[in-house]
Amino acid sequence: MKTTRLRVAGITLAVAALAGCATVQNPTKEDPLEGFNRTVFSFNDTVDKYALKPVAKGYVFVTPQPVRDGVTNFFSNIGDVYIAANNLLQLKIADGVSDIMRIVINTIFGVGGLFDVATLAKLPKHDNDLGLTLGHYGVPPGPYLVLPLFGPSTVRDGVGIVGNYFINPLTYVKPDSVSWALYGVNLVNTRANLLNATDVLEGAALDKYSFVRNAYLQRRRYLLTGGNASSSSLPDYGNEAPLPKYDDVDGGAAAPAPATTPAAPGSASAPEAASGATSNGTAGAAQPASGTEAPPTVPAGQIVPPAIFGYPSLKLR
Repeated sequence: MKTTRLRVAGITLAVAALAGCATVQNPTKEDPLEGFNRTVFSFNDTVDKYALKPVAKGYVFVTPQPVRDGVTNFFSNIGDVYIAANNLLQLKIADGVSDIMRIVINTIFGVGGLFDVATLAKLPKHDNDLGLTLGHYGVPPGPYLVLPLFGPSTVRDGVGIVGNYFINPLTYVKPDSVSWALYGVNLVNTRANLLNATDVLEGAALDKYSFVRNAYLQRRRYLLTGGNASSSSLPDYGNEAPLPKYDDVDGGAAAPAPATTPAAPGSASAPEAASGATSNGTAGAAQPASGTEAPPTVPAGQIVPPAIFGYPSLKLR
C-alpha cells in the first residue's frame, strides 16, 4: 500500500512536469524552475479554490470551535513525535526531551492530545522536520520547487517530506483506510485554520506566487538558523544615501554652540538666562531693557513652530 501511495505521488509529479511548459525569461537564482513552478502553483491554486477551500468552509460551518481546537491539538500532539525525532537527530537533546515530555503529558493528561496541557505547563512547542535536519548537517536546499498538492518546497525539503511520511505515526495506523481518513481530516482542519490568512494574502499580494515563494524561503532560513541568521543572509539593497541630520539649521549648516550665541541687547546671555544667575553669583533673572518686555530667546539648535492651524506656538523665555 505504501508503494502504491508513492507511485501515485510520482505519477502526479510527472504529469505536472509535462504540463509545465511555461518558461521565464529571467528566473531568479533560487528559482531556476520558475516556469514549471508557476504551472504547478496554478494547478494547486485551482484545486484549492474549487475543492479544498469549499470543504474547509463547510467544515468550519458545521464544526464548533472547541471541537476544531481539539482536532488541532490531537494532530499537533502526533506531530510532536517526528519533531522530537528530528531534534534528537540534530543532537538537540534538551529540545528532544522537552518534545517527548509534551507527548507524554498531552497524551495522558490531555485525553489523547485533545487538550494542550503541556503548553500550560510551560513546555514550548518546537518546529522541526527532516528537511531542516538535512540542512543542519550541511545539505544545500537546492532549487525552489512547488510540489503538486503539497505546495512550496525545495529539493532538500521534498526529500524530507518522504522521510517525514515514514516517521509520522499516522502512516502505521491499520487499516489503511483509517490512515488515509486521518490524513484527510488533518488536511481539511489545517486548511480551515488558514482560511483567514489566505483571504488576506489574496487581497494584499500583487503576485501571489512570488509572495508565497519568498515567505517560504525566508521562514526556512529562519528555522534552520534558529532565528540567528547572519547579516550575509539579509537582502542587500545597495548603497543608500545617509539619513538627514534633523538637528541642522539653515539649510544644513551647523548651528553655533550655545556659549558663543550673542545675547539680545539689554538681555542676559543664554547661559545666564538658563541658570538665572548674575555675574556676581547672586540669584536673579534677566531684566527687560527700557522697561519693555524682551523678545523670547530661542537657544541654538531649536526651532519654534509658528502658530498655524489653531495650535499655539512655543514661547521659550
